[in-house]
Amino acid sequence: MEIYGPQRVHGAQPIGPPHGIRLEQAAHSTPAGPIQDELTISEAAQALERARQVPGIRADLVARVRAEIAAGTYETPEKLQIALDRLLDEIS
Repeated sequence: MEIYGPQRVHGAQPIGPPHGIRLEQAAHSTPAGPIQDELTISEAAQALERARQVPGIRADLVARVRAEIAAGTYETPEKLQIALDRLLDEIS
């Protein structure tokens, strides 16, 4: 271990960061007009709002399909073939 003595001790250092904005500079950079609020709506919130604007959900159809799925009768070979054909049309 090496000891260098008092000549290596630094003097007083400022507390704030060296690149901070001084109070005098901040006073000159404030806008002259009133402060205005700003609102940004996320894409997820916009999508949710669009989904809410879709015309009425047919509750009777939803209930029927749920019951068919629960009973195991919803997936038929005809429905699977239609879904497969639509998928192939979409990706080709």
